[in-house]
Amino acid sequence: MPIFLARLLARISTWWTPVLVLAVVYATSWPLMLLAEPGSDITSPGNYWWYFVVTAATVGYGDLFPESAAGHVVGVYVIVGGIAALTSLFTRLATRLEQTRGRRMHGQISVHLSGHIVLLGYSPGRTETMVDELSADGTKVVVCAWDDVQNHPMPDKDVEFVRGDLADEKTLERAGVHRAHSVLVDARDDNEALAVALTADHVITTAHLVVALRDLSRVRHVRYVGEKLRCVQWHTPHMITEELKDPGISDIYAQLMTHGGADTYSVPLTFGPVTVEHCQTALGRHHGATLLAARDGTTLLVNPPWHTELRRGTVLYYMGSTRLSPAQLAATLGAPASR
Repeated sequence: MPIFLARLLARISTWWTPVLVLAVVYATSWPLMLLAEPGSDITSPGNYWWYFVVTAATVGYGDLFPESAAGHVVGVYVIVGGIAALTSLFTRLATRLEQTRGRRMHGQISVHLSGHIVLLGYSPGRTETMVDELSADGTKVVVCAWDDVQNHPMPDKDVEFVRGDLADEKTLERAGVHRAHSVLVDARDDNEALAVALTADHVITTAHLVVALRDLSRVRHVRYVGEKLRCVQWHTPHMITEELKDPGISDIYAQLMTHGGADTYSVPLTFGPVTVEHCQTALGRHHGATLLAARDGTTLLVNPPWHTELRRGTVLYYMGSTRLSPAQLAATLGAPASR
């Protein structure tokens, strides 16, 4: 009877199946135990529920047990009913876990993250590289791809995957674009990027929107979508990831590469040793320049510690408005008079 009930109720496929099985077994086994063990302590209301629980769970502490053959039969009935209920429960759990995993692998989930980064578009190899850089500090990343990406492209990484029409607001909402910190439009071509950016701009609330373009002359077209979005060269994925994590940093790179703004120069030290702290302070005070790196022979020190001593002949790389000659650098640093 318990097995029959379990099979019957399993067709209903609800979480109430094991509860109903146990309720039916309990309601029928107690009267049977009263008939099999009349006057026994096991049949009292305060004891039978405990006996039923430990027996149905197949624990069997042995503090209460039937003594007659009929009571043993009722005990077997309770055990079988408990096994049927637990089997139904575990089967349901396994099915739900498998369904959830399947939906995750096929990008059918809805992401409930906030403050994450969303990548709209997938390119094999390229997207993996950006995901590794973005998630290196623990940042949560969601990859949202077109329907042609059938399965999760990075199942071994802590990355959520959403699949669908990137020009559909519902797909972007499933990726949590409206709760994201930054959103990257990394489309298959610039025309597609414009369409996806237009949809993303309607969905986002406070997220920083970045569009990767192969032809930066298309920036003026993308600007019609929104004035605050940033356009970054498609061929510079490292700059893209920096812009996603630190909005506005691409403008700094653009300024450095623009003639007339602050530029980068190099100049050799004609004396030494001198500390990085002294170089940094003197360059900033007298020329508004910033020391970026130093090369001592084959060793390149990027953003070297201030206590580092630089020898004579070391090449300094700095950012400033003008180029300094070795003599100007020596005068700025207060080089000792030559004898």
